[in-house]
Amino acid sequence: MLENSVVMVAIILIINIVYVSFFTIRMILTLKGQRYLAALLSTVEVVIYVVGLGLVLDNLNEIHNLIAYAVGYGLGVLAGMKIEEKLALGYITVNVITKEYDLQFTKMLREKGYGVTSWMAYGMEGDRLAMQILTPRKSERKLYETIQDIDPKAFIISYEPKTIHGGFWVKAVRKGRLNQ
Repeated sequence: MLENSVVMVAIILIINIVYVSFFTIRMILTLKGQRYLAALLSTVEVVIYVVGLGLVLDNLNEIHNLIAYAVGYGLGVLAGMKIEEKLALGYITVNVITKEYDLQFTKMLREKGYGVTSWMAYGMEGDRLAMQILTPRKSERKLYETIQDIDPKAFIISYEPKTIHGGFWVKAVRKGRLNQ
């Protein structure tokens, strides 16, 4: 079966897609502090890597195997990114600045379960409402849509917090209450 070059190319391609997808997920798990799961995944990852690389090195004179390896690597990066997008592990903090300095804005977000800290700010063109909001990454899109519905011109910046400690956020995050 492995003598057939089309089958060999397909196997190498699939192995590398799986390997690089695992690699991407392992890196994300490591960055998110999931060290034991990352270590377990890396064990499987390295076996897949050695098998795939072995197939290419055993048949180094076949250029199409090397091309399949490279293409599989690129497709694996794309697949890993899509998987990470679907997993959406962790939380994001969203900073919002709006001309709508009516406190109804914060009330509406809180009613939807978001942790909101707000303060009055002054921008180049006058008074503004500044808010900091915590949400699970899985709810990121929904939060943006909610903000855009309230104020389509709101200025939004988001980032992933490394550590969350104290206040409403920690209590709600630990109890899983951030349910948009």
